[in-house]
Amino acid sequence: MGNRIAVTRSSMPSLDEYVDEIKELWDSHWLTNAGKKHEELRRVLMEYMGAEHLELFTNGHMAIELSLAALGLTEGEVITSPFTFVSTCHAIVRSGLKPVFCDIDPYDYTIDAEKIEGLINEKTVAVLPIHVYGNVCRIERIQEIAEKHGLKVIYDAAHTFGETYKGKGIGTYGDVSCFSFHATKVFNTIEGGAAVYRDPSLDEKLSQMRDFGIVDEERTAYIGPNAKMHEFSAAMGICNLRHVDDEIAKRAGVAERYRERLEGVRGIQLNKIQKEVRSNHAYFPVVINEDLFGTDRDTVFRELDRNNIGARKYFYPIVTRLDCYRDKYDSSDTPAALEISKRVLTLPMYADLEKKDVDRICDVILSCGR
Repeated sequence: MGNRIAVTRSSMPSLDEYVDEIKELWDSHWLTNAGKKHEELRRVLMEYMGAEHLELFTNGHMAIELSLAALGLTEGEVITSPFTFVSTCHAIVRSGLKPVFCDIDPYDYTIDAEKIEGLINEKTVAVLPIHVYGNVCRIERIQEIAEKHGLKVIYDAAHTFGETYKGKGIGTYGDVSCFSFHATKVFNTIEGGAAVYRDPSLDEKLSQMRDFGIVDEERTAYIGPNAKMHEFSAAMGICNLRHVDDEIAKRAGVAERYRERLEGVRGIQLNKIQKEVRSNHAYFPVVINEDLFGTDRDTVFRELDRNNIGARKYFYPIVTRLDCYRDKYDSSDTPAALEISKRVLTLPMYADLEKKDVDRICDVILSCGR
């Protein structure tokens, strides 16, 4: 069956490059608390992303949670999608807010912008849409609705690092865009995250909030966590950023091979190619229609595993079917999200995935059909 093909593999610089980057930490002994590497990463990320304001965090979850706090959103309802990693919803709930779930577009899997307004009431304070698999939300329509109703827009942009929309960095849209730099992402700092935002008044709030709310040695203004990125993670980010465009180009080649093999196969829906989006090819999802393909998603998943190939039912189950939320929500209220979750598989995707391995994956999938 060959060696196991993992569903993802972290991008890393050469060992020599990373060691060279962290050498000076042994001289300075400055390992955290916004040291030299932290500030350098912050600077080069702003330049790369076209961002005027950016703060780094220990992970993407804290980027969302502290952005909600910095915007003064402490009570009310936030409209979001259940088709996401649970962190998105947890950040809303842990902030004292109530998530209200909107259904998704069944072709790009992002929030269905035309259904947002029907969920707005006097308690609504924000919309938290999720860019999914590298697919970008309907940004203009969401902004139009938010401005009409006086709502904040905070994007979960964990899947879209390195992307542009209409020539602008994806992080420059909305009031805040939050990124994950987890090891599995296109760009990683081992663990880490960032918030990109427009309002300069958030600079001081976010930098203080991520450090227990401490202002100086004698003053603490906020009740905050320890959400600071340390120097070793920042150094990994500095190294990885040098190579990220090459990594994305390699991912594009992998995605192209998948399309060559799977495009037009009856019963397999491929990821939508969006106009005016420069994709990062973060994931390669396929949605399997059992009636047309002849086999269901779970059977394909098991057959891939039997052939030593990793795949992921991502996102399954949807948030409203998880134990901690299912008693509070009815998943049938978002039928498209529920249906896609039962049919979707994300296939192995990383820069160094060889074409022969893509062919091996596709051969197994196609053997499951009629």
